[in-house]
Amino acid sequence: MSETEPTFSGMGLDGRVVAALTRMGLHQPSQIQREVIPPVMAGRDVEARAGTGSGKTMAFAAPILSTLMRPGDADNTRVRCLILSPTRELAGQTAGVLRGLARGSGLRILQATGGTARVAQARTLGEGVAIVVGTPGRVIDLARGGELDLSAVAQFVLDEADRMLEPGFAEEMLALAAALPAQHQTLLFSATIPPAMAELAARLLHRPLRISMEVADAPAPRIAQYAIFVPTRHKAEATLACLKQYGMQRVMVFVRTRQEADTIARGISALTPAVAIHGEHSQARRERMLRDFRQGRVGVLVATDVMARGIDIDDIALVINHDIPAQPEAYVHRIGRTARAGRRGVAVALCAPEERQALKEIERLTGQRIRIASLPE
Repeated sequence: MSETEPTFSGMGLDGRVVAALTRMGLHQPSQIQREVIPPVMAGRDVEARAGTGSGKTMAFAAPILSTLMRPGDADNTRVRCLILSPTRELAGQTAGVLRGLARGSGLRILQATGGTARVAQARTLGEGVAIVVGTPGRVIDLARGGELDLSAVAQFVLDEADRMLEPGFAEEMLALAAALPAQHQTLLFSATIPPAMAELAARLLHRPLRISMEVADAPAPRIAQYAIFVPTRHKAEATLACLKQYGMQRVMVFVRTRQEADTIARGISALTPAVAIHGEHSQARRERMLRDFRQGRVGVLVATDVMARGIDIDDIALVINHDIPAQPEAYVHRIGRTARAGRRGVAVALCAPEERQALKEIERLTGQRIRIASLPE
C-alpha cells in the first residue's frame, strides 16, 4: 500500500471503529467515504448523490459511531442518532453494518420497522438505545406514541432519500424533522436528486456540503437491451412470452404498484415459481421469499422500485420492465441488477403507446439506443 493512499486510520475515526473496519478487511476508504467522513466528523450537514455499491452506508456509519464513542463510555440513556430508510431490508442492512462497527463499544442499536412486534421495539426503547434505524411509518408511529423520544437526537440521516421525499411522504418527513432539536446534523443520501426533491431537501438541510459521485447514467455494455411495444392490456401475456424466450431463472420483474406485483406474480406462477415482494408481507415472509429466490427454489421475483431497494443479488440473468419508469434514472438502476461481476444479462422493457416518450427520455439520458424487438411467439 502506497504511503500516499488514504486510510481509515488517518481520518480521525475512533480506534474501535478502525479496528472493526480492519477486521472486515477494509483499510482504504472508497471515494464517497473519503468525501463524506471528514465533514460528518466536523458536524456539517451533507447532501450526497451516490448510488448502490458506492460504500455510502459505511460513509455515514463510521463517523457517526466515532462521534457517539467520543465520551469514552457508551451512553444509551437517550436516542442520539436517527437513521431512516425506505424499506425494511435496507434498514436491516444498515443496522447490521452499525452493529458490526460498534461491536464491543456498548452502544445499543434498534431496528424499528414494520413486520416485527411494535411492543418489543417500544420495550427496547424503554431500556435505552443510542441509535434508531427504521422505516418512516414505524418511526413516526413510535414517536407519536411517546415511546421514541426525539429530544436528544443530534444526527438525522435519510438514506435513499429520493424514495422518502416523494409526494405522500414528504410532509411526514418534514414533520419528523421539525420534532428534532433545533441544532442537529442532517445527512441526506440519494442516487438521484430531482428538482422537486431538491426543494424539500433545502428545508431539511442547513448550509450543506453537496457531494456528487456522479451515478453512472449509462448501463453496462454487457446488458442486451430490448423494448417491445405492446398495449398495457397485453403486458401480462407479454411478460410470460419473454420468460419463455429468455429464461425463467434469476429473473426480476419491475412493476409500479403492490397490486400489480401480486397480479403479475400470480400469472407467472402458472408457468414457473414466482413471488411478489412488498410491504404487506411480514418481515419473516419476505426474508423467506428472498432466500428461496437466491437458492433457486423461486425463479422470478416481482417487485416495485421501493421494495427492490436493499435487495442485493449479483447474478440476475434477466430484468423485465413491466412498466416504463417515469424517472429515467430508475431504469438504469433497475437493469443494473443484471450483468454484474463480469456477467452478461438481458433487459426487456414492455412499452405501451403512452410510455414511448418515457422511453425516449431514457435513451436521451443514457446516450444509448434501445433495440426494438417483436413480441416472442
